[in-house]
Amino acid sequence: MSRHQLGEFEEIVMLTVGILYKEAYGVAIIDEIETRMNRKVSIGSLQTVLRRLEGKGYLTSEFGEATNVRGGKRKRYFSLTTLGSRVLRETQEQRQEMFKAIPRVAFPKS
Repeated sequence: MSRHQLGEFEEIVMLTVGILYKEAYGVAIIDEIETRMNRKVSIGSLQTVLRRLEGKGYLTSEFGEATNVRGGKRKRYFSLTTLGSRVLRETQEQRQEMFKAIPRVAFPKS
């Protein structure tokens, strides 16, 4: 088992950063999560998780160019680090192994 453990929301945020790739900034991340997961996300909770993941070395960020649309404010773009990508893969493998271990009888036929 990996020594790197992700909480559910951390995992969702990291997956979303990967999905958005070069366009992963705050509002885009929220929109993507809300669309894909049908789950409301506050900007505050997202910012907290993004800072925590950056602190763990799973994400990195950089500012984009200032735009008139945003009143001169620059977007902060996030991307997965090599470590972050590895942790996501390990998490995926752990989840797959757990699913494989469930006996078929545990899944009722619908």
